[in-house]
Amino acid sequence: MTGHKLKLPVYLDYQATTPVDERVLAAMLPWFSERYGNPHSAAHALGWEAAGAVTGAADRVAALIGAEGRDIVFTSGATESNNLALKGVMRACRGRRDHLITVASEHKCVIESARALAGEGFRVDFLPVDGAGLIDPDQLAATLDDDTALVSVMAVNNETGVIQPLARIGALCRDRGVFFHCDAAQAAGKIMLDVEALNIDLMSLSAHKIYGPKGVGALFLRRRRPRVPIEPLFSGGGQQGGVRPGTMAPALCVGMGEAAALAGAEMADEVARIGALGHRLWDGIHAGLRTARLNGDATARFWGNVNVAFPGVDAGRLMAELGDLAVSSGAACASAVSGPSYVLEAMGVSRADASASIRFGVGRFTSGAEIDFAIGRIVDTVGKLSSAAA
Repeated sequence: MTGHKLKLPVYLDYQATTPVDERVLAAMLPWFSERYGNPHSAAHALGWEAAGAVTGAADRVAALIGAEGRDIVFTSGATESNNLALKGVMRACRGRRDHLITVASEHKCVIESARALAGEGFRVDFLPVDGAGLIDPDQLAATLDDDTALVSVMAVNNETGVIQPLARIGALCRDRGVFFHCDAAQAAGKIMLDVEALNIDLMSLSAHKIYGPKGVGALFLRRRRPRVPIEPLFSGGGQQGGVRPGTMAPALCVGMGEAAALAGAEMADEVARIGALGHRLWDGIHAGLRTARLNGDATARFWGNVNVAFPGVDAGRLMAELGDLAVSSGAACASAVSGPSYVLEAMGVSRADASASIRFGVGRFTSGAEIDFAIGRIVDTVGKLSSAAA
């Protein structure tokens, strides 16, 4: 611990959202005031300037994932991107290929989009995951058939940090002529992503997970080799090639572009530092609480996400006692849903242990002092709750 006073609560919920980096904010600010042009106004300089800024932002987002700017469609966030990818592709392929494959541990918006498509008459398979949170590529291969249009598998799980075998999945899909969509909201800037090397045809991204603003995301949509057909969710003026009509917000796009550029430039050092802090957190918790268990694979994971089960301790009660730590018991998007995490239950974690699990998120602005403070608070509080329950 350092001699500096900690700012409480200590923020350890980086999977829910990240603070806007000051460099991102500085890049955005002019586009809220003096540079106020509509990027779709093609008749004057203010519009041209805004259009150039949006194009530049798309190029920077694309560079983070090995893509080209022309294949980036800006959206309101990863939830819209995921909806657009699944519903847009499946509806465009209706009558030719009507089969969708996804995974039981996907983000809620993918699960609900898949269920909505099943209600429209599409055939949907939800692949299971093993106890480590990983799918079996051989089972995916066996589930693919001549009617499969799309496979949707997230890169890094938002609740556990587990990394799926993207290269194997992409190779299987490309070999069978099936489009591969990847929700990379929790992966961008945390693991190396190359849509060409991984054979990914659509990828969903979110600005506020990479220290950018809320309210903007992107969908990588492959336009060639192969060209992905897609039906837009909205009707409008034809902006962004008609895929996502509506006036784009240059300030938000610029912010996402700056966040993506910083994430790419600083990823190697940042991931190493965050990984070391994540290991430090888990090692400290486990040293003080030998019954604590790490949820998810210990190797195929992003160590900025440390999901821990504290058997015999209610997660809600624990979070209430840990008032000076900002943590969560699952995905922020599902916070209104009562009951334990469906992701952990899909992994075979017992209902009791799923109800005793906390997700700790480590990020760009987390310090070693904060990690040490958190370890002390967690070990002490869990110990007291366990003694009281005994």
